[in-house]
Amino acid sequence: MSSSTNTSTHHTSTIGAIGTPSRRNTELALLVFAVLIPVFAYANVGLAINDEVPAGLLSYGLGLGLLAGVAHLVVRKFAPYADPLMLPLATLLNGLGLVAIWRLDQSALLREINVAGGKATNQLLYTAMGIALFAVVMVFLKDHRVLQRYTYISMVGALILLLLPLVPGLGLDVFGARIWIQIGSFTIQPGEFAKIALAVFFAGYLMVKRDALALASRRFMGLYLPRGRDLGPILVVWAMSILILVFETDLGTSLLFFGMFIIMLYVATERTSWIVFGLLMSAVGAVGVASFESHIQQRIDAWLDPMREYTLSQQGVAGHSEQAMQALWAFGSGGTLGTGWGQGHSELIRFAANSDFILATFGEELGLAGVMALLLLYGLIVERGVRTALAARDPFGKLLAIGLSGAFALQVFVVAGGVMGLIPLTGMTMPFLAYGGSSVIANWALIGVLIRISDTARRPAPAPAPNPDAEMTQVVRP
Repeated sequence: MSSSTNTSTHHTSTIGAIGTPSRRNTELALLVFAVLIPVFAYANVGLAINDEVPAGLLSYGLGLGLLAGVAHLVVRKFAPYADPLMLPLATLLNGLGLVAIWRLDQSALLREINVAGGKATNQLLYTAMGIALFAVVMVFLKDHRVLQRYTYISMVGALILLLLPLVPGLGLDVFGARIWIQIGSFTIQPGEFAKIALAVFFAGYLMVKRDALALASRRFMGLYLPRGRDLGPILVVWAMSILILVFETDLGTSLLFFGMFIIMLYVATERTSWIVFGLLMSAVGAVGVASFESHIQQRIDAWLDPMREYTLSQQGVAGHSEQAMQALWAFGSGGTLGTGWGQGHSELIRFAANSDFILATFGEELGLAGVMALLLLYGLIVERGVRTALAARDPFGKLLAIGLSGAFALQVFVVAGGVMGLIPLTGMTMPFLAYGGSSVIANWALIGVLIRISDTARRPAPAPAPNPDAEMTQVVRP
């Protein structure tokens, strides 16, 4: 009897020690495909444009494979129980973005206006910097709950980052939006990093205040209305997003931050009324700002009637829809299956062809099927982030994971929606695909935080220590 009990206890301890499989070998296998697919696409572009395999194919493949291998080893060492899909998905999107940027680098038209030429090499360098920041997050952020200590410091840091473009001599005005800063020869978009800091602040704040915010004073038309004094937080965030929209004319960042807060507020309180209030306040703010802000009004006019605005721009009248119209024509030219890698004419979009409008290149050369595949990859990243939020064992981790996933999803929506003509253009860039160091570095950091939370969520709990008294009771039982 005692021997049987000892065997059972040892078996339980072994299961507790092993717990959930780490799935690191699955991640490694997926990473191989995530590197090989862009390498084949790169070769395809070279054959289509120059009738030969690109000379840099080997170095490009080795560079992307080395970066993916480093990221995998870091995750294997410091986050062994992390989600196995996030890293391969991010690597695949990043690699495909590099291919599209290199394809546009071959355009003589874009090189003439200094939009292309060597951008793919720069993007590979930015990717290396993003992987380095990803590794820093993995190594030094042992537990995501440590971030809760910096709730209000994160708020201050995010506000500083958002205000930097307004500093005279530091901020840059690009296409009417003041969202960049220039340090020497480098340009940085601080808002990309501010979204992570704001997610930390919102998660820490809502974790403490969620009970008060969930209280309702009355019921109206099926909705539980919040108390007046609890409207303060949403009014502050709403005012901040409006100020960003007014002073920086940055529609994308304004929508992103306010939308992220509403998503996290809804998850924290489970009150549908907050979503209704958020949508109403967004509509009021957008209509109010558009009524006196000419840049926003021009973008709305270009969205409502892009062909008219395009015709005016061809006649020499300042317009904002020449790029938008070219993007729509690119999508139309692509059809269902696309023209093939390297066989489109998305360089006619000219400025921002490899950044804000890079999705149009995929739409023309890979068609509807390729765009849907890309959106599916983005959807899988969001789904894994939401799954991580559901699996997290602490409320701060749940809110932080859902906030980062929501911010990622909103950014994909506002960029894809703007390029496809679903909503007005916002000026944001497609995560991992578009050219730009700030975006790719910040999104690798975002993936790093999500992987850290998933590791904590999936890590098996330690097996309970054997109880000698219980074992003796079983032995003496008749």
